[in-house]
Amino acid sequence: MSKTALKQATPAPPTPAAAPAGPDASAAAAATPGPEEMDLEALKEQAAKAAEHWDRFLRVSADFDNFRKRAHREKQEAIKYANESLITKCIPILDSFDAALAAPPAPADSVAEALRAGLALVQQQFKAVLTEAGVEEVDATGQPFDPHWHEAVAQQDSAELPEGQVLQQLRKGYKLRDRLLRPASVIVARKPTA
Repeated sequence: MSKTALKQATPAPPTPAAAPAGPDASAAAAATPGPEEMDLEALKEQAAKAAEHWDRFLRVSADFDNFRKRAHREKQEAIKYANESLITKCIPILDSFDAALAAPPAPADSVAEALRAGLALVQQQFKAVLTEAGVEEVDATGQPFDPHWHEAVAQQDSAELPEGQVLQQLRKGYKLRDRLLRPASVIVARKPTA
């Protein structure tokens, strides 16, 4: 075959269909959005979703930061008060030492006096250990009655002290740093009845 025959046998490329002519043609073109308008709408939707996701990220980030701070505070408080139950169990032992040392002395006897001195030494050491752990006595003697730190077990008439003042402390109170372990048991003064 010759070159001219080949050109004649090859079909011509298809031509695009002509757009309909007339007034209906402009209405049809306006109804279907062009590629630029479709891209703009898609970008607006994506921007709205991105803003929503950013807000959610900021909220979750703030919540996590608050959680981390709260967990750190709770951990520090747990460390600070870790010995509370052990110390609470030790306080009655300290009371026993106090009672033993407050007992009236026996007649002059060197063995009894040595035992008393030994008990006093053990009590001092025990108090030093508790003080080092953060334990403090709640001294109520001569103080105004405070229900946060004192436990009133009775009232007694007193002309010397004003009403509401602690007249006598029956049992010492103890606190671990700023947390009450046991309130001081007290007798509170009241005005004498005429």
